Amino acid sequence: MILFNPKKHTRKYRDEKSRQVMLKTIDFFENKGLKKLRADWRRKVWNYDFVDFMKDNQIFATLMTPEGYGAPDSRWDTYRNCEFSEITAFYGLTYWYTWQVSMLGLGPVWMGNNEELKRKTAKLLQDGEVFAFGLSEKEHGADIYSSDMMLIPQADGAYKANGDKYYIGNGNEAALVSTFAKMSDTDDYVFFAVNSKHPNYDCVRSVVDQQNYVAEFALHNYPITDADIMQKGPKAWDDMLNTINVCKFNLGFCAIGLCTHAFYEAIDHAANRNVYGMFVTDFPHVKKMMTDAYCRLIAMKLFAERASDYMRQANADDRRYLMYNPMVKMKVTREGEDVMNLLHEVIAAKGFENEPFFEIAKTELPMLPKLEGTVHVNMALVLKFLKNFLFNPKEYPEVPRRDDPVNDTFLFDQGPTRGLGKIQFHDYNIAYDACSLPNVEIFKEQIKLFKTMLTKAPPSDEQTKDVDYLLALGEILTMVAYGQLILENRKHYEVEDDLADEIFDFMVRDFSKYALNIYSKPSNTDKQRELSLAMIKHPLTDQERFDRVWKKHVYAMKDQYTMQD
Repeated sequence: MILFNPKKHTRKYRDEKSRQVMLKTIDFFENKGLKKLRADWRRKVWNYDFVDFMKDNQIFATLMTPEGYGAPDSRWDTYRNCEFSEITAFYGLTYWYTWQVSMLGLGPVWMGNNEELKRKTAKLLQDGEVFAFGLSEKEHGADIYSSDMMLIPQADGAYKANGDKYYIGNGNEAALVSTFAKMSDTDDYVFFAVNSKHPNYDCVRSVVDQQNYVAEFALHNYPITDADIMQKGPKAWDDMLNTINVCKFNLGFCAIGLCTHAFYEAIDHAANRNVYGMFVTDFPHVKKMMTDAYCRLIAMKLFAERASDYMRQANADDRRYLMYNPMVKMKVTREGEDVMNLLHEVIAAKGFENEPFFEIAKTELPMLPKLEGTVHVNMALVLKFLKNFLFNPKEYPEVPRRDDPVNDTFLFDQGPTRGLGKIQFHDYNIAYDACSLPNVEIFKEQIKLFKTMLTKAPPSDEQTKDVDYLLALGEILTMVAYGQLILENRKHYEVEDDLADEIFDFMVRDFSKYALNIYSKPSNTDKQRELSLAMIKHPLTDQERFDRVWKKHVYAMKDQYTMQD
C-alpha cells in the first residue's frame, strides 16, 4: 500500500531493527488509544510518555546517531527517518514535532568539527534526551542574517553567552540546544551548545497555546568553553543552512501522516452516513471531492518519497535535492491543506467534533507551510534553479530507490551553501516521455507553452525585480518538477494507468490555475497575456476511468482503519 495503515503495516525494511522501531512506535500509539491521545491534545499535555517510550526503546539513538558514534545499528538514514516522520505525524503533530526539532538541534553537532561534543551528544541520545535548535529571534523572525545573541570572549579564554531566542521547539526540556549567535569581538557566526536546565538558561514561556512547547528563552551570562562550541566563522553559517535543508524536508511527511489519518475517518463517516435516502458517498460531488483528495494525497507521497532518493544520492557533484527538498516542505504541505479542505467539505460539521482525530489534523496541518521558512522563502529558493532545470540539463546515472540501510554521510559534509544557480538537473523529459497517458500528454503541452513564454516573452527587468511576479512563475516551475518525480516513482509502487491519469487530471487543472494567475498580473505585455492564456487547458475527463479509480482505490479505503479508544 502507498498510504500508511497501522493495521496492515507490511512495508518491507532491509534490516530488522528498522522494522521493530516502526512496529513498536505503532503499538505505542495504538495502545494509548484515541481517547487518551485527544485528551492530552486538548489539555495541552507535553508528550513525556512518548519521550519515555523512545528512551526505553533507544529510538532517537537508533535513528539520529550517525554511523560510528553509537550502536552498530544506529545511522542517519533518510529513508527510515521519513517513515518515522510519517508514522508519528499520523497520530498528531506534537509527537512528530518533538522528533523534528530534536533533529534540527542535532544537525549543527554532527556537521561541526567538535568530536568531543559529538561523543557527548551520542551519550545524550542513548540517555533518551531531546534536543532543540536555537536560531530564530523575536525581533528578526525569518531574517537569519541578523542575530542579537552574542558570545563574549573572557580574559581566561572562556566565553559568556547573552541574548534571547524565540519560537524554539523543545526549549523546555532539551539537554542540548544548538544556539546560533555572533562573536561579540569579530561579528563572526558561531554555534554553541547550552542545556535548558542550566541556571543561566531562562525558559521564559511557551509562545503558543498548543500541546507543543515552543519556547522563548534567554541566556544570562551563560558560561561557554571551547568544548561547547560546534563551529565558528563561515562554516557555522553553512551548517545552519544545511541543517535547515536536511530537516525542513520532514514537514512534507508530517502533512502526509496527518492527511492519511484524516482520510480514513472522512471516508468511513461519509460512506456510513445516510441522508436524503442516500449514503453520502453516493453523491457525485462527494465522489469528486474524495477522489481529488485521494489523488492529491497519493501524489504527495509519491513525490516526497522520490525526493528522499535524491537526498540520499547527493554528493558534491550532485546537489539536485536542493530543489526537490524545499518543494517537499512547501508544495507537499500546501497540497496537504487542499486535501484537508476537501475532506472537511465532505464531512462538514463532523470535522469540528471533539471525538474524532479529524479536529487535530485540521487544526495542525495549516501550521506546516508556515514553519521552517515560509512558502515564499522556499519558492524563492526554487526559482534559483529555473534556468538550468528547464533549459540546461545534464546527464546523470538513474537514481534508484534508496531504501538501502546505509548512513547518509554526505548530509553532514555538504560544504558551502553558495552556488545554487550552477546546479544542473537531469532532463525532466525523460520521465514525461516514458508516459503517454491522456492527461500527461496535456500536461506536457502546458510545459512546452510555459517554456515558449519564457523564451519568446521573458520577464522584463522590472518583472524580474517583482517578487509577486516571480512567485507566480515559480508555481508553474514546481508543477513541472512535481509531475516529474511522481512519474519517476510510479514504477516503485506500480501505480496503474487509471490512477496516474486521474492524478494528472488535477495536475492539469492546477497548472491552468497558476497560468491564470500569471495572466492576471498587471505588468504583463500583450504577448505574455496571450501565451499565459494558452497554457489554460481542460483535462481529459473519462467517467469510466473515474469510476474505476473511485471503486478500486478511493471507496476501497472504507473500513480499512479506525483508531480505537
